[in-house]
Amino acid sequence: MRLVLMSDTHVPRRARDLPAPLWAAVDAADVVVHAGDWVEVALLDALEARSARLLACYGNNDGAALRGRLPEVARAEFGGVRFAVVHETGPATGREKRCADRFPDVDVLVFGHSHIPWDTTAPGGPRLLNPGSPTDRRRQPHHTYLTATAADGRLTDVALHRL
Repeated sequence: MRLVLMSDTHVPRRARDLPAPLWAAVDAADVVVHAGDWVEVALLDALEARSARLLACYGNNDGAALRGRLPEVARAEFGGVRFAVVHETGPATGREKRCADRFPDVDVLVFGHSHIPWDTTAPGGPRLLNPGSPTDRRRQPHHTYLTATAADGRLTDVALHRL
């Protein structure tokens, strides 16, 4: 299964829409994962209309309309890989242990909030992925998102894409 992972889109506050290369990745993906901070419901509606499957949560900048449709933590299995998606995981220091303790039953945890791309594996715990932001890079050199493949119980081909 081909996955595209994004977070912190902040549409329409930081951008009017997602960048065209990200929409192309969405159209080619089997699964879209969004780790919160949508800001407006319109993007959720657009992703639901264009993607085969959506795994998503709300973020700290998402109001009642988004919180009414999305969970704080979403979980699913794709290609034999167990995923969870959450917006915030706390400070970088101690993140791996904290996430391994909180999510002992997942293989991959996708998170956002910091707008900083992240790819580590907690000792004895999940792989932690933050795709950064495709629309609000803050102090990062590039706007980013991730793609990956989930098959046969493994996550492979994880790639950070710069926009």
